[in-house]
Amino acid sequence: HPAEWTYANIDTQARSFKRYGLSFDWSRRLHTSDPEYYRWTQWLFLRFYERGLAYRKDSFVNWCPNDQTVLANEQVVQGLCERCSAVVTKRKLNQWYFKITDYAQRLLDDMELIEGKWPDRVLSMQRNWIGRSEGAYVDFAIEGRAEPVRVFTTRPDTLYGATFFVVAPEAELAAEIVTDAQRPAFEEYLEATKRATEIERQSSERPKTGVFLGVHAVNPVNDELLPVYAADYVLADYGTGAVMAVPAHDQRDLDFAKAFDLPVRVVVETGLPDPAQTFVATPGDGTYVNSPSLAGLADKKAGIAAITAKLAEDGRGESAITFRLRDWLLSRQRFWGCPIPIVHCPACGEVPVPDDQLPVQLPDLRGAELAPKGTSPLASATDWVNTTCPKCGGAAQRDTDTMDTFVDSSWYYFRYCSPNYTEGPFDPAEVAKWMPVAQYVGGVEHAILHLLYSRFFTKVLQDIGLIDFPEPFTQLMNQGQVINQGKAMSKSLGNGVDLGKQIDVYGVDAIRTTVVFAGPPEDDIDWADMSPGSSLKFLQRAYRLATDVASPVGTDFATGDLGLRRATHKAIAEVTETIEGQRFNVSVARLMELVNATRKVIDSGAGAADPAVREATEALAVMLSTIAPYVAEEMWELLGHAPAVANASWPVAEAALLVADHVTCVVQVQGKVRAKLEVSPSTSDAELEARALADPGVIRALDGRGVRQVIVRAPKLVSIVPA
Repeated sequence: HPAEWTYANIDTQARSFKRYGLSFDWSRRLHTSDPEYYRWTQWLFLRFYERGLAYRKDSFVNWCPNDQTVLANEQVVQGLCERCSAVVTKRKLNQWYFKITDYAQRLLDDMELIEGKWPDRVLSMQRNWIGRSEGAYVDFAIEGRAEPVRVFTTRPDTLYGATFFVVAPEAELAAEIVTDAQRPAFEEYLEATKRATEIERQSSERPKTGVFLGVHAVNPVNDELLPVYAADYVLADYGTGAVMAVPAHDQRDLDFAKAFDLPVRVVVETGLPDPAQTFVATPGDGTYVNSPSLAGLADKKAGIAAITAKLAEDGRGESAITFRLRDWLLSRQRFWGCPIPIVHCPACGEVPVPDDQLPVQLPDLRGAELAPKGTSPLASATDWVNTTCPKCGGAAQRDTDTMDTFVDSSWYYFRYCSPNYTEGPFDPAEVAKWMPVAQYVGGVEHAILHLLYSRFFTKVLQDIGLIDFPEPFTQLMNQGQVINQGKAMSKSLGNGVDLGKQIDVYGVDAIRTTVVFAGPPEDDIDWADMSPGSSLKFLQRAYRLATDVASPVGTDFATGDLGLRRATHKAIAEVTETIEGQRFNVSVARLMELVNATRKVIDSGAGAADPAVREATEALAVMLSTIAPYVAEEMWELLGHAPAVANASWPVAEAALLVADHVTCVVQVQGKVRAKLEVSPSTSDAELEARALADPGVIRALDGRGVRQVIVRAPKLVSIVPA
């Protein structure tokens, strides 16, 4: 049963998190599968429904034959199910959608608020997915059809080059306009189309196929009759599922024209060879030809404006902006999900479940067959399905689909602010205090899934008046992945690494340090190249410092070794900076340098009793607690402090100790380093020049030659050009 499996795994995860030493506020823990949570998911669904943002419609949907459920467009990756990698097909079903397209422009515009704060590739992926296009709607009359068919094109200026018209086979329009004589051939072609994936249909390598529908469309700029074909290179969910075909200037149209011996008419002279001869389309800009109303123009922008104005004047079109983004399909044919709080009544139609009757809880169904078989397993729970209509009191049925789990994850971060709040999905006062999220860490694989949906939800909540900000996450970092032997870990590849076993061998802190030290957090790391044993040795060396400290708690650090004190405060400054800059691997490197500097003082001079040793080791323990909390806690206790080190104040670097008492000045002769001088930071240009010219290494390099020029960049560089 999903509940047993889910909550057992949650318990395992929680134990792993605690063992690994992750710092969470466990009082804010929540489970999206708890009725106390999905009550508010249902409540939010109803608010969307009231605003017309949740609706049902019949349409061809993405269908995973393995998971036996529909998928949103965002969950189809290169024609495969993002959950199980099965080839996705098409099926016509009545499904629930969220009207995310109403927010397409705002989703684009508000990227200005997170530009430079989110990774560029995530913003680019979202922009491309939303896919804003400027162009025109063009109305084509169809033989035998009362209403014209409206298509969208980014190049209305090429209308004179249209020589045929194409409709997606699965679009309702195709079945509507096909003649009786052509219907058998069309239906056979439609069945073949359903067996092809979208990737196959869109492939430029695939031969173009289609079937004539027996009717013609009328080109609105010249009244020319264009034969209408159903062809699978056009998709039903792009606009109206119909396109005008201009083969001279679009390669896919040209390939189809070649396959069906259709005319190719050049209307933009680009200076390239005739596409009718080369079968290579010329999509570029140039001078308009064979286009009466555009004669003499050679500017695309002017051409588009002129044709659009003509279409508008004739009542056959208008300027338009469209988006690639499609509404979010949220119905799922699974038992384990949030029930949709709608009742279907023969008399009243769709009836929302009243707020005071939420949550609509899942039935238990223990012992029942829960695997989906094309319909939701909930449909078999007749005692649960059959209910009364909240509006008229008559017999009615509950909706048996459940919501996509991305609905749950589109707002959970709001619930974290007040997970036990009972008056609404979240306490507005707590959200005002905590939100928006200051730093979000998540995988780039959710760039057009969770992250896009979360942005949409946030904007709707703002419109409802529940929040007063438009974006949920101020900063975003995409973390890398731990791979092994060059590939993602997989049971099938046999390259999995058991984290628990690694911890058993090396300890939690060594594994944490290894992961952090491996590289920047956004990079993948290959475990085959890692050395947790080396991390363990570093931590042992740090631990031994705490066992060696001989000065008492409260020692005045000011009397300690000046060199070590400078090294300590330099480390404090740099670790603080690198942690805040999320360069944690550099932080570890600086801590390693501090361990070495401290050990050097212990093993010489005043030794372990030097106050600077205590200062360095205490600072080390506090800073190390962010990376290796267990070792740091042991060190803190050995140093004579009460637990916990995590409660200790973060060390602050003293400005006076960050000023170097000497720096290394590099001396070059003809661009080659010939000497290194230890000088004061305040050394003058004249003094640096004199010392450089007197250095034995420089004298040998000059070999009796005069000096033509000396360039001084005090206090770090002197460059000498011989005569």
